[in-house]
Amino acid sequence: MPRRTEPKPLCLKVGARIRELREERGMSLQDLAEAGAMSKGHLSSIEQGLAAITIETVERITRALGAPSLCVVTFPADDELDRIADLARKLPKGERRKLRKELEARATHEPPR
Repeated sequence: MPRRTEPKPLCLKVGARIRELREERGMSLQDLAEAGAMSKGHLSSIEQGLAAITIETVERITRALGAPSLCVVTFPADDELDRIADLARKLPKGERRKLRKELEARATHEPPR
């Protein structure tokens, strides 16, 4: 199959998000490619939006990044809920649990414990 020369819009957004997460962790393209068991060229194509990826590839990339798979398809600049999810992702685990309990209480209209 010939290599795509024009990025598809959603592939471009996902690729940019992967690059953002990679850079946030201080990883090079080579670091992530090796950790995700893929070639540097393929990862570069993904980040440029020139390659559509499978769920399995998303899982390998996010495992290598140490992030939930959801992070690859959340676009904080586009949606308030995505922004909240991205901010929650950056909290320490203990803080995430507290936030979850507070949100659960608010969603069910119960006072937080």
